[in-house]
Amino acid sequence: MRVTVCELNNDRREFAEVWTALAEHTRSEKSEVVLLPEMPFHPWLPSTRNVNPQAWQASIDAHDRWMARLPELGAEIVIATRPTVRDGRRFNQGFVWDAATGVRAAHEKRYLPDEEGFWEASWYARGSGAFTTVPVGRGTLGFAICTDLWFTEHARAYGKQGAHVIVCPRATPAGTVEKWIAGGRVAAVVSGAYCLSSNFSGRNEQHGTWGGTGWIIEPEEGRVLGTTSVETPFLTLEIDPSAADRAKNTYPRYVDDS
Repeated sequence: MRVTVCELNNDRREFAEVWTALAEHTRSEKSEVVLLPEMPFHPWLPSTRNVNPQAWQASIDAHDRWMARLPELGAEIVIATRPTVRDGRRFNQGFVWDAATGVRAAHEKRYLPDEEGFWEASWYARGSGAFTTVPVGRGTLGFAICTDLWFTEHARAYGKQGAHVIVCPRATPAGTVEKWIAGGRVAAVVSGAYCLSSNFSGRNEQHGTWGGTGWIIEPEEGRVLGTTSVETPFLTLEIDPSAADRAKNTYPRYVDDS
């Protein structure tokens, strides 16, 4: 399974050019699965504490427009999150798009920070708490949207559900990169699944610089197979779902925690 992770500039003046470059990469690399960052198609709204429902709707509209362009990536499957409204409440919803059936809602972000630059609990509601796997192509995946990653009991549960991949679309700043990679490695080790992440790059007016550094981590020892950078913002590698199946029978995955 050929998977692509990336770092995308959240500056709308540069996004179209970066998108074109990503599409050229994914098509030339024959990517089957592409992971995008968290709510990638509009400026990051929770950077301010001033909640604006009109801005949330503008973000929904922008995501709808750009999601109509997902076929440009040439991939069978594209994964990201988007802003939604359900029963009058705002959510950050993980989705899986495929060429045959379109968009499938898959998960709502559960764990929401509320601090400078990341006023998420002010902007939108917690998800239902369901962490269930989603079939994709030749495997299954589980969502850990940004802060969800730190609640590792869910990675362990995904492993028990047979997940081959845990995806972590995120929006995290510079200065925290090593911590986030450590979290991705732990998620891979406790689940016996590959961990993939994509993030924003470039400047953010409220808190400086985004952290970039998308990653692909293998399922048995939690080794980092590769990361993105400013110089190389897209990374495509071949991963083997059967390696995740084998990892689940080895330490520490097999240990009974009942």
